[in-house]
Amino acid sequence: DHNKRRHLPWRQSGLPYHVLISEIMLQQTRVETVIPYFNRFIDRLPSIQDLATVDEDELLKLWEGLGYYSRARNLQKAAKIIVKDHGGDLPNNAEELKKLPGIGPYTAGAIASIAFNRQEIAADGNAYRVAARLLAYEGYLEDLATKRTLEAFLRDQIPAHRPGDFNQALMDLGSSVCLSKGEPICQLCPLADQCLAQSTLPRRKPKKARRIEEKTVLVFQDKGNYLLAKRPTTSLLASMWSFPMLDGQLSKDELRDALGIEKDVYIEDLGAAKHVFSHIEWHMEGYLISLESGKETVLPNLTREKVEGYDAESAQVWTSYQDIISKYSIPTAYRHYLGEIGKET
Repeated sequence: DHNKRRHLPWRQSGLPYHVLISEIMLQQTRVETVIPYFNRFIDRLPSIQDLATVDEDELLKLWEGLGYYSRARNLQKAAKIIVKDHGGDLPNNAEELKKLPGIGPYTAGAIASIAFNRQEIAADGNAYRVAARLLAYEGYLEDLATKRTLEAFLRDQIPAHRPGDFNQALMDLGSSVCLSKGEPICQLCPLADQCLAQSTLPRRKPKKARRIEEKTVLVFQDKGNYLLAKRPTTSLLASMWSFPMLDGQLSKDELRDALGIEKDVYIEDLGAAKHVFSHIEWHMEGYLISLESGKETVLPNLTREKVEGYDAESAQVWTSYQDIISKYSIPTAYRHYLGEIGKET
């Protein structure tokens, strides 16, 4: 109340639906990034019913750039369940919320406390960090025993009359004062007099190195349109519209050999790009392949090679750059190549 509570659009409305959308978006994503996405999402899908019935391609377009697209798909699955089994009203307690797709203990606690004033903790990285520093608790945060100890401490603190405000205060404290990276701003902390630790806590176990995967991105062009294909439902970036890709970083000559591309088919180097996922890095080389004179001979060869996002059964579309930007949800991994073909238009 006395330390400049952050005024965020979902807090100002307090609507359970708004709290649901914001909490799902805030998983793995910073507040500053989420705000414009949240506003655009609510403008287009103002209710649970709208979310339940929107076309998936439009839903993913609204989500484009936030990443972790399974969040959007689970959000729609949850909306359909809420409409079907709960009359369109979000369940008002954590146990029922946890039964919905994409909602774990933290998100359920956050929604139940903020939207319905339930006395539930919302133990995320911010809350764990603040609690560990207050207690000078030195266990590894990845250990279940550490989490259980810190959760028990938080449960002892959470007030029955304002649990949502308590959880949101912890979120603000952890994101703006008790920082995870760099030195915490202890001189601004309202809990400084009670804190027993330094910024070295909580302790974290070393992360495993990301696996490097080399890729060749194939941007096929034919009469001003570009080929998009949906990736397999079980792959990374499942069911997303993408440019086809080959494993490995191929040179132009290797690409011609792999796909049987004749010398009269124009190939332009679109340069290298890198995209970092949580556990994988894609190191990509991309090519623009103009098929005005070779569409019939080149495309059949895609089905004979191991081409990600392209096979005889996959959904495919030839579309303009303008439609790619306005209608199709393209993962951020391909942003460099979208930018390159945008220069051609």
